[in-house]
Amino acid sequence: MESYFKQIKEKIKSKIKIEEINIIDNSDAHRNHKSFEKGKLHLILEIKSSYLNNLKRLEAEKILMTTLKDDFVDKIHAVEIRLK
Repeated sequence: MESYFKQIKEKIKSKIKIEEINIIDNSDAHRNHKSFEKGKLHLILEIKSSYLNNLKRLEAEKILMTTLKDDFVDKIHAVEIRLK
């Protein structure tokens, strides 16, 4: 799992100027949900980025989601974005 998180971090850093990123696997909190898919992750992205903070929140989230769009096919179910 750590190697996958490292890939995500590198993917985001290659597209967006960020100072710090922390990825939290929150999948266990969603196990009993009706739409839970085994093998797909629920992630929390804690990102410190002056670049993203200077954008409207919707624009910042759109950039992040576009960066990760291929991962939603088979690895990620949901992402919560926390900008610092």
